[in-house]
Amino acid sequence: MKTMTLQEFQAACQAQASNREQIVFRCPMCGTMQSAQQLIAAGAGADFGAVERYLGFSCIGRFTGAESPRRDPDGRPCNWTLGGLLQTHRMEVVTTDGKHHPHFELATNVEAEMHRAALAGSSI
Repeated sequence: MKTMTLQEFQAACQAQASNREQIVFRCPMCGTMQSAQQLIAAGAGADFGAVERYLGFSCIGRFTGAESPRRDPDGRPCNWTLGGLLQTHRMEVVTTDGKHHPHFELATNVEAEMHRAALAGSSI
């Protein structure tokens, strides 16, 4: 299990993207890359404030009518959330009070750049 302090997590997010809507996370079940910008486009909320609670916690597929995770990831989103009984996350953010919060992993900077470049040509 990878753990990051809240300060380390915030620094990693800032290092990955200058705009918080474009920070990219990877769903632990289906492996899809996703951002707040995509959650907004999927109808999860009108702006960053509305989707922030889902970002890195619920797969975008929850808002697009996706199926449950498949045995083998196939590149399509799923309906997974980290709020369920099964704990499948690979990263936790540790807050100053010592509590561990499950979170999707951040995409690497290279993965995030590739993901944003791929989206630039789409309708999002």
